This record gives sequence, structure tokens and C-alpha cells, in this order.
Amino acid sequence: MISIDAIHLREIQMPLAHPFETSFGRTTGRRILLVELEADGLSAWGECVAGEHPYYSAETIDTAWLIAETELAPKLLEAEIEGGGSCPKLFKQVRGNRMAKAAIENAVWDLEAQIERVPLARLLGGTRKTIPCGVSIGIQDTPEMLMEKIATEVEAGYQRIKLKCKPGWDAKIFEIVRARWPDIRLSCDANSAYRLKDVENIASWDRFNLMMIEQPLWHDDFYFHSMLQKQINTAICLDESIRNRRDALAAIDMESCKIINIKVGRVGGFSEAIAVHNVATERGVPVWCGGMLESGIGRSHNIALSSLEGFSLPGDVSASKRYWAEDIIEPEVTVSKQGEITVPTTPGRGFAVKKDLIERLTVRRQTLRAQARVVA
Repeated sequence: MISIDAIHLREIQMPLAHPFETSFGRTTGRRILLVELEADGLSAWGECVAGEHPYYSAETIDTAWLIAETELAPKLLEAEIEGGGSCPKLFKQVRGNRMAKAAIENAVWDLEAQIERVPLARLLGGTRKTIPCGVSIGIQDTPEMLMEKIATEVEAGYQRIKLKCKPGWDAKIFEIVRARWPDIRLSCDANSAYRLKDVENIASWDRFNLMMIEQPLWHDDFYFHSMLQKQINTAICLDESIRNRRDALAAIDMESCKIINIKVGRVGGFSEAIAVHNVATERGVPVWCGGMLESGIGRSHNIALSSLEGFSLPGDVSASKRYWAEDIIEPEVTVSKQGEITVPTTPGRGFAVKKDLIERLTVRRQTLRAQARVVA
């Protein structure tokens, strides 16, 4: 059984190496909530992927901090648990707040892996020694700037290029890209920017041979995505709509999508991410790991999750240098010329944290400690 001695919450602020624009807007820096657990002389880490605003999801870093501090952390400090898989039951009384839950649960999985002296990937059930990598490229100021960025990533070896899109930045852009790179794996991500009135436009994208169209319609929808999928040949991939295993089952049974993006923070932690992976794999639906502009801590968690067998498509787990002038882990995440990341084989996440850098970046902190436990 595992008892947690202390939980440290930290907010760090990290400027992005390059602005990142989606249909939600442009991001130039990240406020990130980090969770550090202390137990048995070990230190384990988790990262909350909630954004600064409630645009991608209802959660924000500030709501996640509140729920972690007042609800989740106290429950964990009072409990003795077997490992990360115990967290969903422990946190069950708290509805929603999946990103806050994931930050703490994933740190427990990291701690469990360290205690068991096994790689986190293996503890999760991963078998892949390397994972295929793609990149997500935000909306640019001009098509010429976009082409330069794509050329850089293709040259770097990434196995899939994903383009953020929105009305007015879609078909003409795809046409330009396909004219130059007719054979690359290409997909797009709308982040819910379209409606059924746009079906004719979306259907016209079939000619671009896209791997998938990610979350084109409402963020919480299965029904209309099912209608859209029946009218287009290109595979729809659902992201925001999939919050748990039940959602994945509903989407698959309704034929709302042919691919599922799994983000460990979006579904509430590794336990639910594995459950979504398993149900999709059982039904022959490929999955891949999405990104949320994570620091190296969240990125290392994504690498571990992507080692599960069902993650057959290149995910958004890319090199640290694409996002940060300096990441908070060492070694930083790197991608080979073949577009792959090697899965760590050392206990835990496989990446050390740069504690000094984290301290310099910290703008807010809170420590919660366990009450003295009485041993019978």
C-alpha cells in the first residue's frame, strides 16, 4: 500500500518558442499546474493540461488548482492506495474536473512505477519500444509561413503533419499543401469550428486524401458527427467529445468516427485512457495520443501512454524544442530522423526534472501534508 506524505502544487509560466494558433485563438505562453508527490523518500510528478481559459474544455488552470487543493489532494493524503488505478474510485465523489484528477492520478502512477522499479510505460501495459510521431501546426499569418513550417517538419522526419483549420483557412490551404507534398500523411483539426451547414465544404476535402478530420463539429456531439461521417469519405476523428470509455463506445456504435484521439488529461488520467484504448482496440478503431502544449512532464506521460499497442497512428508527441527554448526535464524529448521517440526503459517516467528551472519558473505554490498516522 502507498501512503502520500506531501503534495506540492506549483504554477509555472513558460513562454512558447513560437506562437501557436487554433480556431480558439493564439497562444504565446503557458501557465502550467504541476503536481509533485512525496512518499517513501521518492518524488513523483504530474501535469495538469487545463488552459488559461475555458475554451477547449470547461476547466482552467485556476479551477483545477482549486479542486486539486480543496478536494483531490486531501482525499489522497487521507488514503492508503494500491497505486494509480485506485484513484478513480478515490476521486469518484468529485464530478467532472478530469484534468485536475489526471494531474494527481498520473503522478501516482509515476510513483508506483518508481516503487516497483519498472518503466511507467510497462506499468501501463505498453509494449512498443518506439512510438511514431507527428506534429500539429497552428494557423499561420500567411500560407507562405505555413509552407515553411511544414517543410521544416517534413525534413525533420515527422510521420504525419496535422494542420489546424477554421472557416477561411481550410480547402485552399489543403490544396496548396497537397500540390507541394502529394504523398505525406496529412490531417486537419478544426476544434469544433464548423457546423452542418458547412457539409458541402467539408465533403470537398475528400479530394485531399486526408488521414482524418479531427472534431469538425460541436465539442460535445456524437449525433451530428454521425450524420456528417455518412456524407464524407474521409475519416472523422473525435477528440473533445470523448471523455471516457462510455463515450468511446457510444461514438463507435453510432458510427460518429473512425478514429479516436486520446488525451490523458481530457479523459481524467491513465486509468480511463487505458479503458478508452482497450474498447477502441477491441472494436478495431485506431487511436493516437493528442497533445495539449505540455511541458516535458506531461510529454513524458504521453510517451508512456503511446507505448500501448493500440496507438498505431502517429500522435502529437513531438520534440521539446518545437515548443520550449528550454524544457523542464532532462534529457529533453527528441525525435529521430525516422520520426520516432524511443520509449524510456528506466523506472518511472524516464526523465529527470530540472528542479532549479522549475523553481525559477514558479509563480505560485501550495504544499499539503498528511496528518500523523497512528499505527495500531
